[in-house]
Amino acid sequence: MKLEIRHLKLIRAIAQEGSVTKAGTRLHLTQSALSHQLRDAEEKLGVPLFTRLNKRMILTPAGQRLLTSADTVLGEIKRAEEDIRQIALSGEGILRLSTQCYTCYHWLPSMLKLYQQKFPRVEVQIMVEATRRPLDALLDGKLDLAIVHATPRNPRLVYKPLFEDELVAIMRPDHPFASRPFVKAQDFADEHLIVYAMPKEENMIFRKFLMPAGVTPRRVSQVQLTEAVIEMVKAGLGVSVMARWAVAPQIASGALAAVPLLSRGFHRQWSAAMLKNKSAPAYLHAFVELLANNSLPVEQHSGGKRRVKAAGLPAWYDLKAG
Repeated sequence: MKLEIRHLKLIRAIAQEGSVTKAGTRLHLTQSALSHQLRDAEEKLGVPLFTRLNKRMILTPAGQRLLTSADTVLGEIKRAEEDIRQIALSGEGILRLSTQCYTCYHWLPSMLKLYQQKFPRVEVQIMVEATRRPLDALLDGKLDLAIVHATPRNPRLVYKPLFEDELVAIMRPDHPFASRPFVKAQDFADEHLIVYAMPKEENMIFRKFLMPAGVTPRRVSQVQLTEAVIEMVKAGLGVSVMARWAVAPQIASGALAAVPLLSRGFHRQWSAAMLKNKSAPAYLHAFVELLANNSLPVEQHSGGKRRVKAAGLPAWYDLKAG
């Protein structure tokens, strides 16, 4: 496209004011700058747009045709800007989000219910397909918000800490692991490990727990759904590693046992990742604040302990407990 919005504003201002000097004042441009822009537009189009008659700028037929288009285009832009301003004021919009772990989709609905009480006109779209690489999707413009535990440095991203959770080994109560105070990476060498379906180098348990110790489980099964992993472990087909809060109801009922990884435990810090964009809509920041203030599934309690709340539990379950 040869012409720009500034050219259209220029043509309309000169036509309405009748002189380059008055049009320049209206557009906050010097006469020389405005004359330069006019010559630039005429050179790009290959025809004169104005003729001078008694010190007044008169539109040529080509200029008149362009003015008609300028009125249409600039009017539509003005209406679009006003519509967008009203959308911003009313809190209407679309919020696309994803997380870095499939288990997080279990507690997101409770947050969405709270959020949409305040922002009923915001459509929240959960992009499950971006779960494996949410930061890549965020940088590609496919997401507005990513809830992640990995926070690599990137000048285009900004992170807000949300909460911390603990990954634990889960197994049937009669499994040998269940009687131990904790398990080490080496303990998994003879085990059938059931994990989410993803490359090992992208799986946090392999990347930060097993691989550094040079451990490869006897057998690895990759499963997509959290519920399927839990049922396979309950059936005694193998062991797995999950966030303690995600299996808290099964632990409380005695269907599963959970044991810390290492004596100090194995914890993740979750954060909200966004593009470093000062013009991000208010409803996006409001959702991040909701997550930070409610921090489900983990909350800060007196004594500085971080605890997890799960549906079906009669009381708060301490993350630090074995």
